[in-house]
Amino acid sequence: MNFASDNTSPAAPGIVDALLAANTGCVPSYGAEHAMDELTVLIRDLFESPQANVFLVGTGTAANALAVASVCPPWGTVFCHRESHVNQDECGAPEFFTGGSKLTLVDGDHARIDSRHLQRALEETGCLGVHNVQPGSLSLTNATEFGTVYMPDEISALTSLARDADIPTHLDGARFANALIATASTPAELSWRVGIDILTLGGTKNGLFGAEAVIFFNPSHIAAFEFRRKRAGHLHSKHRYLSAQMLAYLQDDLWLKLAQRANAAASTLANGLRAIPSITLIHPAQANMIFFSAPRSLHRFLRERGAVYYLLPPDPDPDGAEEACLTGRLVCNWQTDSDSIDSFLDHCRDYQ
Repeated sequence: MNFASDNTSPAAPGIVDALLAANTGCVPSYGAEHAMDELTVLIRDLFESPQANVFLVGTGTAANALAVASVCPPWGTVFCHRESHVNQDECGAPEFFTGGSKLTLVDGDHARIDSRHLQRALEETGCLGVHNVQPGSLSLTNATEFGTVYMPDEISALTSLARDADIPTHLDGARFANALIATASTPAELSWRVGIDILTLGGTKNGLFGAEAVIFFNPSHIAAFEFRRKRAGHLHSKHRYLSAQMLAYLQDDLWLKLAQRANAAASTLANGLRAIPSITLIHPAQANMIFFSAPRSLHRFLRERGAVYYLLPPDPDPDGAEEACLTGRLVCNWQTDSDSIDSFLDHCRDYQ
């Protein structure tokens, strides 16, 4: 019953096989290997974007921070949701790699930016010229940190405001495959066709050992990214092990099959939780994450029986009132099985 994170899951078998196959002979380094050429062609085909440029790094933090730094100057600000990963979980990496840019936090229900709030933030930014930070870029997250998704028309409304402000849009796609499944969209329909300039395409949370792609649909900032990646120490010399992972991930729709499993598991778990009186779902369970409110005593009961998941925020007073409600986060991954889900739900029912 481990629902702590999709980062805790093992690599998918096909990825293990791909790494073993890549681990023979001598090949060019730093991204000059043939597998990287194959990957670029494949991504251009999948995204229906013949001019897309693709780069790989080993972590989501590096992907997001370097992508944002390529389009936002130090005197600029990145508009993002206050619950976004770039704000909550990157330890200031976007500010660091941009050389000191600011994050402007924008509100909206369920971790999705509300276009009215974005419009207001854009209008209020930079009005005093050199005395203010200037609009730098917009960063969206799909699927969001609360397990919800943006539909294509919702993204388009936000990127339209960004274009009017003459700033590019970055999409944090650590769970992009989960968002594709949840919205029944094609990769193009959820990225460049709705105004996304740069996509960080995640793989680590969905079956890879550790590889993330940064895809530029607009080529004007490619050189900046390449130099920043090298200078930051994120250009891998044995790059073949990144490209082998990502290539196997995207071939034969493996990435979508893995995301489908995770989303389906979360849907089954969410449906079961809705039938339990002491539990309330806080956000729509659209991808592979569930946030639920329950009494402290129920959380303790579940953990004593082996359930592993996070309280967000962590319980500030473990000895507090048993009836006080706390928020738990459950994350399903590609190998979450029905036994784990059934056991968790059975324990929830036993508490009643």
